[in-house]
Amino acid sequence: MRLAGMILACAAGAAVAMSAVGCRHQNAEAGMAAVAPAQPLKRTGDEIVVAGHYFHTGSPVVLWTDPGGYDAYRVERRFVPIDVADWNHSKDKLESPNRYGLRYMLNGKPILTPEQLEMVRGGAWPLELLQEKVDQFVIHYDVDALSRNCFRTLHDARDLSVQFMLDIDGTIYQTLDCKERAWQATKANSRSVGIEIANIGSYSINQSTAPLAEWYGKDEFGRTRITIPARFKDGGVRTPGFIGYPFYPHMIVGEIQGRKQRQYDFTPEQYRALAHLTATLCTVFPKIKCDYPRDENGKLIRHALSDDQYNAYQGILGHYHVQTDKSDPGPAFQWDLVVDTAREMMMQPK
Repeated sequence: MRLAGMILACAAGAAVAMSAVGCRHQNAEAGMAAVAPAQPLKRTGDEIVVAGHYFHTGSPVVLWTDPGGYDAYRVERRFVPIDVADWNHSKDKLESPNRYGLRYMLNGKPILTPEQLEMVRGGAWPLELLQEKVDQFVIHYDVDALSRNCFRTLHDARDLSVQFMLDIDGTIYQTLDCKERAWQATKANSRSVGIEIANIGSYSINQSTAPLAEWYGKDEFGRTRITIPARFKDGGVRTPGFIGYPFYPHMIVGEIQGRKQRQYDFTPEQYRALAHLTATLCTVFPKIKCDYPRDENGKLIRHALSDDQYNAYQGILGHYHVQTDKSDPGPAFQWDLVVDTAREMMMQPK
């Protein structure tokens, strides 16, 4: 009877000393602050999700649960009529309704004990366990030029996924909790988090640059700008009326995998957002060192790492560091800008 009275007194907000003590005691036992039932909790709009925990980035983030987000947990295709959206209706012959998996194997060997595997199969990844397993952040360009197009390709056509996408206006989209093993970089999947940055990509001197001509033009002042083709008029860019300009107005030429490549740079908004996300991931995952692959002279490595180099590497890397048949994020990508800015945010020396 006494306990029931205490509960009623707490709910009614009675001012008597015994009731106040009882309320505090019950809240302490529950390990919660005193809040009213059904009081809504609002995100500020810059959080990412890692093993169910929210972490601020300082840059706009749209989660898969938000309006306008991209949900890689859904098994149906996103950009077709709902009555034909199930995965096995795809003309591209999707092989599975799944686009992601569990982080439990690496190089053909288990990285979890049987007990840990049973736990994470139920969705429960302790943050500390995930921090032990994730030590790489893989940077891609999407060759789709817009995040909406990228998700359409990954989810609707190719049975693939990635934890993050970064649109031309600097909006970060998270499609999966970082605990998931996204299918984005072959042998790196079990140990990495990945991001697809909206950019039409780089092209060798032997390739046609028609995609570059279609996606880039000049504004009235002669500055190079992104020109979204008419067929992508509603490209899903979150910032109304956004006009994207590459960081440098001229095409960048550089060598990747021993071949000369041409590419327009990413936007300043993308670099700013990526630096925020990089600082966040390198802090949340201490094994991801805030640096890129360097040679013996401290210079950026511009080709795939050897097996020994790759197996030992912990940090930020491009898709081309993982696979010999890849060139992303391309010759225009400014590694020092991202790493140095992220280190400043983390209050680490350059």
